[in-house]
Amino acid sequence: MKIKTKLNIGVGLLFMMIIVLSVLSAWYINQLKKDTGNILVANYNTLEYSRNMLLALEEINTDPLAFSVFEKHLDKQKKNVTEVGEKEATEKIATHFSVLKKNPQNTSIQSSIRKDLTELMQLNMSAIQHKSIVADKTAKNAIAVISIVGTLCFLMAFILMVNLPSNIADPIRILTQSIRQIANQDYKQRVHFESNSEFGELARSFNTMAEKLHEYSESKLEKILKGKKRIETLIDNMQDPVIGIDENKKVLFVNNEALNITGLKKENFVGQLIQDIAITNDLVRNIIKDSMQPGIKKESGTMKIYAGGKESYFEKDIIDINIIPTGEQDSQFIGQVIMLHNITPFKELDLAKTNFIGTVSHEFKTPISSIKMGLQLLENDKVGNLNEDQKNLVNGIKDDTNRLLKITGELLNMTQLESGSIKLDIQPAEIADIVEYALESNRSSAEQKQIALHVNIDPESRFVLADGEKTAWVLNNLLSNAVRYSYENSEIEIEVKKQGNEIIFSVKDSGNGIEPQYISRIFDRYFRIPGTKKEGTGLGLSISKELIESQGGKIAVSSEYGVGSTFSFTLKEC
Repeated sequence: MKIKTKLNIGVGLLFMMIIVLSVLSAWYINQLKKDTGNILVANYNTLEYSRNMLLALEEINTDPLAFSVFEKHLDKQKKNVTEVGEKEATEKIATHFSVLKKNPQNTSIQSSIRKDLTELMQLNMSAIQHKSIVADKTAKNAIAVISIVGTLCFLMAFILMVNLPSNIADPIRILTQSIRQIANQDYKQRVHFESNSEFGELARSFNTMAEKLHEYSESKLEKILKGKKRIETLIDNMQDPVIGIDENKKVLFVNNEALNITGLKKENFVGQLIQDIAITNDLVRNIIKDSMQPGIKKESGTMKIYAGGKESYFEKDIIDINIIPTGEQDSQFIGQVIMLHNITPFKELDLAKTNFIGTVSHEFKTPISSIKMGLQLLENDKVGNLNEDQKNLVNGIKDDTNRLLKITGELLNMTQLESGSIKLDIQPAEIADIVEYALESNRSSAEQKQIALHVNIDPESRFVLADGEKTAWVLNNLLSNAVRYSYENSEIEIEVKKQGNEIIFSVKDSGNGIEPQYISRIFDRYFRIPGTKKEGTGLGLSISKELIESQGGKIAVSSEYGVGSTFSFTLKEC
């Protein structure tokens, strides 16, 4: 049977039952109204008229108006004759009343009238009793019939309520579950419903679709397997180690390079939980330490691994695999791929570059020192006097030599930092000495540009835990830059303050400032702001950053273009 037909029958039956119950209730209520109305209209009025005539009869001897009252109610009674025998009784009263009017003192006639009135009242009381029995019987019949019909309506409604929703909801639920199975690639799922209903047609369409999907998946399985083999071959032949894990941290695949560096066999790797492998393998434990929580940003860094009889350097890259299933909106995490990029050749080149720069810078210092010594001899009046042109030439050579010596020193510092050969002597250092060194080194250049240097040191801050010499060099470099880039007749503020258990050194200049797009690159090596005509190598701030961070501190810059810049670094208080 069609679902639409079932709904029409069910709703139609309920509608008919409501109509039948309403008609029966209205008919019985109308019957009860008629029965009770007859009692009230006919019999009750007769009793009322009879009572009034009895009262008037008692006052006939004393009240002349009693005859008119009696006669008025007698006339009303004549018009209210409704029961069998009531007409005869009323006529007897009228006859005796006519005789009484002629002889008001006749007591026997009065007694006859009383008897007649009593008979009339008795007749109506019997009628009231009979009609009450009829009304009571009608009420009982109404209760019985309405109860039976109401019970039948309730039973039919209950049957419809139990069966009809389930007939509609159950197939929908089964179909929904089957669709989910199909979505999970279980193409063998089938549904079977009543063949004559709409759900039967839907089931046949669904089964046809599932069968076609099953055929399609079977036909594509060979292609999928070939594609899987291609990917596995590609991964195995990659020069970088690759490890794939699923959402439960089970290893799905691992290539030969990853097996070589870990020293494990494939059968002991694939199919195992990677955290179980990490328990017995330090390298695997180091690789996965940032991969256990998906969605959290993984820190990239260089790993040094001894493999193939030599030390190699790798950069780790952990990629979360998220997909959005068809028909859904939220992404779903299905695993991770861990890749180790072999950067050993780049490290070797970088080390060679560092050694080359260090060697060249060191070799430069000897001829530069000789040049400086020769300049000092030329400036000595005992050797001979120089004319103005010669003095200007010597001064130019001297400035270039100092600049070359400074560049050589910065290159040496950079190579020492890169190679790790620079030694830091971290101990309590006096803040006043560090600030005084920077001031003395830059006081002359500041006076030439008429720049006022203001120093503000927190009196509670006396010592800082740092390498005093390297920290003084950093502060000197920041102050030197501030003097170089500030306008003439301006001011520079050097401030040292305590914040918690840290000491903050800051240098605020009143130069042109730094454009916002260059702030993030200001500490990069060899970076110089485009268009600047000031001298420099672009290494000073980079070296300063590495020196501060190697002491466990932080360096930062804030700038407002056109107003000035503030460079600051933070170190721990002693």
